[in-house]
Amino acid sequence: MKIYTKKGDKGETSLLGGTRVTKADLRIEACGTVDELNAFIGHLYDQYKNQKNILFEIQKTLFNIGNILSSEKEESQISLPEITNNNIQMLETEIDKMEKELPPLKKFILPSGHSLSSFCHITRTVCRRAERRVVVLNLKPVKFLKCVQYLNRLSDYLFVLSRLILKENNIKENTWN
Repeated sequence: MKIYTKKGDKGETSLLGGTRVTKADLRIEACGTVDELNAFIGHLYDQYKNQKNILFEIQKTLFNIGNILSSEKEESQISLPEITNNNIQMLETEIDKMEKELPPLKKFILPSGHSLSSFCHITRTVCRRAERRVVVLNLKPVKFLKCVQYLNRLSDYLFVLSRLILKENNIKENTWN
């Protein structure tokens, strides 16, 4: 099977279910941003050994979100995994574990101090953009609410992870007053 199909050469692509839409469609924009986020998470996975299992689970969940966003579930018979409270709870549990190792947050933290910590912040901002893209879709029917909640919690996870990386490397957080 060839990787190229030439079906998108005129600026269209298919939703999961077959409907052709422009590549500028809001759903495709949201899916592309989630895909970009997944690539950034993959880079974190490759660089940071202490959270590999969690980062791998996040990647799988983001792939599921992309499929959910591109699915015409009402018309389709495709069975897709759902984003559940368990997915969100997993992130909350990890955030709570990391925060136990960190001093209380009293000031705004500037993204800096260590390349991997800064990369967490870059990934967090891509996550926030993905969340905004899904929120736009969610304004219509409220069918992507769990995706929005997951992305919101994921950005929190990435923020706390950036702090933990600084602590592990004995680097003081740069704060904004």
